Amino acid sequence: MAYATSSKFTTTQANALSTVEPTSLVPEVSARIQRLATDDQLALLWFIYLEMGKSITPAAPGAARLQLAEGLLTQVKALSPEEQMGFMRDLVAQRNTPLSRAYGVFNANTKLGFWYCLAQGMDEGTVVRVPQSYKPSRAVQEILNVLVTQTNFSQQITILRNAVVNMGFDALS
Repeated sequence: MAYATSSKFTTTQANALSTVEPTSLVPEVSARIQRLATDDQLALLWFIYLEMGKSITPAAPGAARLQLAEGLLTQVKALSPEEQMGFMRDLVAQRNTPLSRAYGVFNANTKLGFWYCLAQGMDEGTVVRVPQSYKPSRAVQEILNVLVTQTNFSQQITILRNAVVNMGFDALS
């Protein structure tokens, strides 16, 4: 893996995250994810899947109405790799596109399940994945380290849900 999993942080930001009260860890990590650049957010979701995908399996798809997302997932898989990456970037940037609007109407659990299915597609090679040449920023490494070393399963799911819930474009909001 291209990221560190040590619980020792070397930057002031990391130290600040490691000293956050457990009750404020979820909002603090969620806020830091939202501040990441678009490609860093996409890479973080991929690394989280690689690190925790098997434990997330029952929570994400089981809680979501994934049949609602299957049509969009099929459309995304039919796109070229460049178009798939553009779609994911549009979601993060909340751009008003037909596919982003389709995603925007999903509920929080369906959005979480949709990203799980995208990650599975990346793993299977049917969805473009983070380029192997991508080097995670320090912020991505720190957030992933906190998720792996300082959060429990429930906090991890909440943070992931928070990360994907505002993606896409919701014309009703």
